[in-house]
Amino acid sequence: MLQKEAVNNPRVTVIGLVKNYGQHPALLCGLAHSSGDYVVTIDDDLQNPPEEIVRLLEKGREGYDLVCGRFYKKQHELYRRLGSRLIALVNEKIFRKPRHFYLTNFRLMERRLVDRICAYQTAFPYVNGLACMLAGRMANVWVEHHARRDGESRYSLGRILTLVLTILFNYSAYPLRLACTVGLAVSVASFIMSGYFIFKGIFLHSSVPGWTSIVTLLSFFNGVLMLILGMLGEYVIRILNTSADHRSYHIREICKFD
Repeated sequence: MLQKEAVNNPRVTVIGLVKNYGQHPALLCGLAHSSGDYVVTIDDDLQNPPEEIVRLLEKGREGYDLVCGRFYKKQHELYRRLGSRLIALVNEKIFRKPRHFYLTNFRLMERRLVDRICAYQTAFPYVNGLACMLAGRMANVWVEHHARRDGESRYSLGRILTLVLTILFNYSAYPLRLACTVGLAVSVASFIMSGYFIFKGIFLHSSVPGWTSIVTLLSFFNGVLMLILGMLGEYVIRILNTSADHRSYHIREICKFD
């Protein structure tokens, strides 16, 4: 249906990717092939009425390079709303999103902002965060948000958590800093416990061999080391993927009027 529309309508271009790379790589592909002074992104479930685009455009013409729709009432399930709040908190900490600004998928971006997003080389694009990080002036406009008429959203709780982990590992050092903090805390605790056992062995003349305690402590500390090494390995893998090929999608075909 999309191909038929594209070959008969010069204002429609359909891009087919080799496979399903996910929402944000597909968005990045669309932005890279877009034209015009402004670009609007909108989901295909029509929960955002297309007629609301004019409100975004009017606000963008006031000099804003990123305008996002702010919903009067969001028609999503409870877990989706909780997931959105979690992602909003992550965006505040990592991409320095202003607390008063609501970052949504129904957005208008000025051409120079789109060019900056497309020039950002990463194998794991997150368009929302990149738009917030690279935008100069941001604003919200109130828009309607309707209930989904047909089908079900594929954004499950697991996918939301996966997105959060992707953001944390690719755009921040928080997991690494957390691992270092945990490692430091465990090291301090181990030194304190070692001092206690030494004091007990010297002054209290304990006759307990302590084999169980030693094995337990070694297992615990080795587990912490493995956790830290695994986290470092996750960063190394992502660095290798980015340096090997920063493209997050591959195009199979492009259908358009020409």
